[in-house]
Amino acid sequence: AMLRLRLLTWDVKDTLLRLRQPVGQSYAAEARAQGLQVQPEALGRSFREVYGAQSRRFPNYGRGQGLSSRQWWLDVVKQSFRLSGVQDEAALTKLAEKLYRDYCSSHNWEVLPGAAETLSRCRQLGFRMGVVSNFDSRLEVILLQCELRHHFEFVLTSEAAGFAKPDGRIFEQALRLGGVRPEQAAHIGDDYSRDYRAARAAGMHSFLLRAAGQGEGPEVPSEHVLPTLSHLLARIEK
Repeated sequence: AMLRLRLLTWDVKDTLLRLRQPVGQSYAAEARAQGLQVQPEALGRSFREVYGAQSRRFPNYGRGQGLSSRQWWLDVVKQSFRLSGVQDEAALTKLAEKLYRDYCSSHNWEVLPGAAETLSRCRQLGFRMGVVSNFDSRLEVILLQCELRHHFEFVLTSEAAGFAKPDGRIFEQALRLGGVRPEQAAHIGDDYSRDYRAARAAGMHSFLLRAAGQGEGPEVPSEHVLPTLSHLLARIEK
């Protein structure tokens, strides 16, 4: 069956880019640079706990509750260090500001294998391209720094959209930006419910990036599964 696709939308984290090292490690390294000894494992645990609580209390970076995403993140970083035993408020502020900036850069992000080549090929084949990501406003800069921004006509973050995946309204905004009907678009991502199922619920096609040996997730037709990004081309070649 020929998919008459005109637009491809892409998730970013763990689809196109990944963190170079676990959060606990980069937070601990920054603390060390400021003369503080904090265990990476403890920081990692603290971060996961704080990030989860903050996401439940202020979903989508506090977008609907008058918070800026910058403030949202500064609070997460400070609270993660507090939970790990750092009490000095001046040090906390300095750490938070520095880490907020650091996560803007290719210093902390790397492009996944095959991503740049696949994006280039999709553009050569004439597909329109956009990003749909549960991310804050730093994403534009991160994509620029990682030399991927030029592949996309638009970058739609959940912060800018006001809705986070799996909310169908973020996909509706992407379809409007791309100027296509849902059946002319496909979304590519690594999360079953936020990417694969949510895009299909919005009437789009979608493909799930699921590396071999990633454990058993929900059943997905094999022609919708991408063991690597390079497998996409065979599925969509015009």
